[in-house]
Amino acid sequence: MIGREGRVTGRIGPGLVGEVMIPIRGGAEAFYAHPVDPREEITVGTIVVVVEYHPPRTVYVAQALG
Repeated sequence: MIGREGRVTGRIGPGLVGEVMIPIRGGAEAFYAHPVDPREEITVGTIVVVVEYHPPRTVYVAQALG
């Protein structure tokens, strides 16, 4: 899971639980998402990379470079 990229579908930010869609097993699955930097805000549509994974459905993400 760590290192996979996904797209933000629900705004991520301080005090918010956002959502990302991550391609898995030939489809895409939704995960609850938090910013790895607790002060960062990530808008809908942004491509992010998973930095931490807490099973079954929570990820900590950062904006993907590039």
